[in-house]
Amino acid sequence: MIRRLLLILLAVLVLLAAALGINTWRQGSRQLALAPAPKADVDLASAAQRLAGAVRFRTISAMDGAGESGAEFDRFQAYLAQQFPRVHGALRKEVVGRHALLFTWEGGDPKAPPAALMAHQDVVPIAPGTERAWSVDPFAGEVKDGFIWGRGTMDDKGNLLAQLEAVESLLAAGFQPRQTLYFVMGDDEEVSGLRGAKPIAELLQSRGVQLDWVLDEGLLVLDGVLPGLSKPAALVGLAEKGYATFFLTLDTAPGHSSMPPAHSAIGRMSAALARLEASPMPGAIRGVAGQMFGTLAPEMSPLNRVMLSNLWLTEPLVRGQLEKSLSSNAMLRTTTALTIVRAGNKDNVLPGRAEAAVNFRVLPGDTLASVQAHLKKALADDAIQIRAYPGNAEPSPVSPTDSSGYALIERSIRERFPDAVVAPGLMTAATDSRHFTGISKAVYRFSPIRVSNEDLPRFHGTNERLSIDAYGDMIGFYQQLLRNASQPASVSASIQRKTP
Repeated sequence: MIRRLLLILLAVLVLLAAALGINTWRQGSRQLALAPAPKADVDLASAAQRLAGAVRFRTISAMDGAGESGAEFDRFQAYLAQQFPRVHGALRKEVVGRHALLFTWEGGDPKAPPAALMAHQDVVPIAPGTERAWSVDPFAGEVKDGFIWGRGTMDDKGNLLAQLEAVESLLAAGFQPRQTLYFVMGDDEEVSGLRGAKPIAELLQSRGVQLDWVLDEGLLVLDGVLPGLSKPAALVGLAEKGYATFFLTLDTAPGHSSMPPAHSAIGRMSAALARLEASPMPGAIRGVAGQMFGTLAPEMSPLNRVMLSNLWLTEPLVRGQLEKSLSSNAMLRTTTALTIVRAGNKDNVLPGRAEAAVNFRVLPGDTLASVQAHLKKALADDAIQIRAYPGNAEPSPVSPTDSSGYALIERSIRERFPDAVVAPGLMTAATDSRHFTGISKAVYRFSPIRVSNEDLPRFHGTNERLSIDAYGDMIGFYQQLLRNASQPASVSASIQRKTP
């Protein structure tokens, strides 16, 4: 009997191993087979100096308007006009609101649906107390040791000027796009985009414009960042998470600290927040995350390839590993972050009110309503009042991967970054592109910047910088994207994917 059971068990294991192997083999590479594009057609040393000059303008946005930075935006835009004369001479420029810019490059084919490229002029301030930690003054705009240093080089003046460099060089070569192209340059992306990108989207909508595709800043070319993948991963954001902040208030009777109750306002609020933090919203490898890992799996090392190609069996184990990383965990679920706690103003007085704020980044598939219901259940204290922040936003729609826009971006990446694997991804932060989902069903988020683990903290952090070589790749990508966009659809359709 035991021998028979062992034989049955062995047979089951052999069949399972065979199923895993066959299923893994069937998941062949999904990458386009393309020849690399030539180097960017630009004087890179001069381009680096132009980006360095742009860094010197302190275009810091604020929730209540440009404020003291208003004059900096004016000077910055005058600088752009001086440095990119062909762009300003050939494209129609409109100022929307106070400082947002909309450039229109008329296409040669009026029947071709228009598209839009986006970038933003504003930057975040330097965190107080960190100024001395910078190797180079953040607004000096220095080119040193092969890098362009300063705030905005990576986020997002690098993208903005790379687009302008690409257009300027194409104009010099006599190029005209097939489709009309809009270049959207908001001035308050870092604080919502409500005064810049949103009014521009509304303006285009009022003119009856429907965009074939939109490309904004977003995910990156990650080199050596993803475990188990020896190649760089160029991730194209199909969607971005929603934003949900809730303010919590608990009112109790104030009193003297010499006669405390069993449960004070601070204690009750703290206990409720602890329950909330211990009850994360459920995670799963689904939606955009499922698409991403399905695309990356065939390019992974053998063990990771087997694991990711057979999630029907391995998902609990794979998910457990992904949840250990903050970045990959954020792709699997709506995240919960306790951000503000306030109570009391004197050491011997029991406060009558405790306040807190919690911020969720909402995964596509969840909603603001479902998040608020989870919050109320997890707090488990009906005395806590919940107020939603008026600026909360649902997750963006998920853009398709079978659109002409995604195919165009994918092709241009493969030609400009031939060593990279292209895959869809999820943007966990917010961008100006969310305001354009009403006038395009194909909104993508990708920044053509090659980065390592060392570079990631520089975004909004200390020692932000961009290598000159990386900047050349950025300019080359936008040149390639614009050239490819003007080719007949039949050319793009003829491109083949690798076969397993």
